[in-house]
This record gives sequence, C-alpha cells and structure tokens, in this order.
Amino acid sequence: SESLVVCDVAEDLVEKLRKFRFRKETNNAAIISKLKAMLTAVGISPDELKDELPERHFLNLGKTFVVYSYKYQHDDGRVSYPLCFIFSSPVFEIRNTEDLTEEWLREKLGFFH
Repeated sequence: SESLVVCDVAEDLVEKLRKFRFRKETNNAAIISKLKAMLTAVGISPDELKDELPERHFLNLGKTFVVYSYKYQHDDGRVSYPLCFIFSSPVFEIRNTEDLTEEWLREKLGFFH
C-alpha cells in the first residue's frame, strides 16, 4: 500500500511531538508552531488558546499549526487526552480549482462592505 506524504517533518519536531503526546501531566497543553517559530503553552484552555492567537496574529504571521492535548472528561468519569491538530491560515482556501469563481471571491470579500 502507498502512503500519502503531505510534508516532511524534522526529526527534532517528531521527537518533541512524541514527548508531548506521552507527557505525564494531566492538564491541557498546546504546541503552537509557525514555519520558523514554535511556542509551547502548558495548562491552557481552549478559550485561552483562542485568546493567545488573536485574528491579527494570523494576519501578521500567516499559517499557524497547533497541536493541542485536551483533557477530556467523559460522562462516565473516564478521562482521556485526545491530541488535536489545528491549522489556521489567514488566506482563503479552496479544495477544488472549480470552486474558484468570481461569485466565490465576492462572497469571501463580503466583509469589506
């Protein structure tokens, strides 16, 4: 079978992600990364994470990648720590070139009114 490689990841980042994934702490934590910068935030809630990355941050810095370890309390009392990968970009995105139409662009630019 073939694997799809979306991007190459540096070995030091792979190791950092492995350690992050299997860390012993039980609080929420995030690794926030831009292509040449990385910030680790420990004990950060989803709302605090949102505040840490305000809209102007994205506009100034471009694409941002967040790996977020979330302490999830299940209804039955179990606790798990799902690892979420969040990507944010200040630019418009299309998945199919046929979607790139003048109507689509005008809709996206509607916030300028």
